[in-house]
Amino acid sequence: MFVVTADQRASRVNADAVPAALAAVNRRDAGELALAPERTAGDELQVAIADPAAALSIVLELTRTEGWSVGLGVGAIELPLPDSVRAARGPAFVHARDAVERAKRAPTRFALTGDGSEDAEALVRLLIEVRDRRTPEGWEVYDLLAGGVTQREAAARLGISEGAVSLRAKAAALRAEEAAVPALERILARLDAEAGSSPERPV
Repeated sequence: MFVVTADQRASRVNADAVPAALAAVNRRDAGELALAPERTAGDELQVAIADPAAALSIVLELTRTEGWSVGLGVGAIELPLPDSVRAARGPAFVHARDAVERAKRAPTRFALTGDGSEDAEALVRLLIEVRDRRTPEGWEVYDLLAGGVTQREAAARLGISEGAVSLRAKAAALRAEEAAVPALERILARLDAEAGSSPERPV
């Protein structure tokens, strides 16, 4: 099981970003989430996630801006699951707390904690570094292609040539991300399985 704990950075001088982040996470398929996201303390949110692809997607969404320190914990969650993520317990939550505290000191604003998670953390951080270098023009192309449009359609919407779209996509390393994401999802799935992360009953 995966737990994301995210803390808004510079929350004293910036507008409250928690409601928008909660809405973004809540738009996902309910089957991907073990427990719905909630504000847990101040400008912090937390969500428990059953699906490794959804966990990675949430991490990438929250780290797209510099507004969040994001910790991802991997481990078991005690059964029975409570109605609120704030009442949940288990190693995944302990790991997520450790991860978010380390994320606050990391240049990529991300950390991952779980047994044997060092390699996975390094690779996710590498992808975040690639995304951090992306220009606003690169993100324009990313958003259009991620929305299902073709390069030809993206060119028409942006008022540029298909060649210019291809150049933007190359500069933004979109093909590298497209290949990296499924690989990272598989790595997270193996980490989850090796951690014995099925929900556990309290002793």
